[in-house]
Amino acid sequence: MQNFLVAYDIYNPKRLYKVRKLLYSYAISGQKSALEMPLTHILCSELMQQLESLIKTQDKVNVIKIIGKPILLGKAETLEYHKGVIIV
Repeated sequence: MQNFLVAYDIYNPKRLYKVRKLLYSYAISGQKSALEMPLTHILCSELMQQLESLIKTQDKVNVIKIIGKPILLGKAETLEYHKGVIIV
């Protein structure tokens, strides 16, 4: 399981709704258009395929792999993953 940060900017409101609904189904937290997602290689591939079918050329989606431990500020907490289970 690898941690990803996904940020998006979708031009069309109807597509925005569809993309947001898809991304929030994978996310564990986030604000507005930036979401944190723990994904396996298979889940990441699935997400990419689904996004490619939704977005158009004027849209922008950035998927950033977080390597190592992220820097946390404020009330942020690190979540542990164990065989697909999130431990809070």
